[in-house]
Amino acid sequence: MGKLTREAVVEQALEIGDAEGLQAVTIRRLAQELGVTPMALYWHFKNKEQLTVGMADHLVEGFVIEGGYAGPWQEGLRELVAGLVRVLRRHPCAVDVLVEVDQLEVPAFLRVWDTALGLAKRGGFAQEEICMISQYLLQGAIALAGGPTKHRTPGLSERDAAERRRLKRVRLQSVPPDVYPHIVEMAVPLTEGSPPDLYDTFGVDLLITGIETLSARSGGH
Repeated sequence: MGKLTREAVVEQALEIGDAEGLQAVTIRRLAQELGVTPMALYWHFKNKEQLTVGMADHLVEGFVIEGGYAGPWQEGLRELVAGLVRVLRRHPCAVDVLVEVDQLEVPAFLRVWDTALGLAKRGGFAQEEICMISQYLLQGAIALAGGPTKHRTPGLSERDAAERRRLKRVRLQSVPPDVYPHIVEMAVPLTEGSPPDLYDTFGVDLLITGIETLSARSGGH
């Protein structure tokens, strides 16, 4: 093979993580898949921790928008969150990567965070509120990208996933209806979840509408 690039290593790591989960990604396994010695990978990543940072940076960097957002801050925050969710949904292992890594070590994530802070600042919030808003939004985006659960189970066949959902539905329908009437009533949608597009749109709306309400209450712009 030609010269081994950092990007090729990261993409192979993501491929393994998507198929088998992040725990399957090791330097030795990557070397096997790429047809090189583990030592060849050390030119790019000294250990699994550095590799995970590289994976996270690769996941997010395609989303970073240079120059910020020129429109209303509310629309900017909505686009930022929705865009981050879309990017992370491309890889089933993405959420595990961002949860595992020290996000302060990921340049692309820091750029997204800085953009979120700037947009919230334009909403007229106090500094402490701006910080909390950015944290809630970014962690909320990561959480949204992790669901619905049935779509995010690396290494699990569709047949096994369907059986897992069936068993969960049976359990929910088996709880005492006089104690948990609404759980029993909604056992099917609770188990099956929503289509990803609807799930994401609704989740982003919940996050952004709350911030807009707070801004209006405090007299923000």
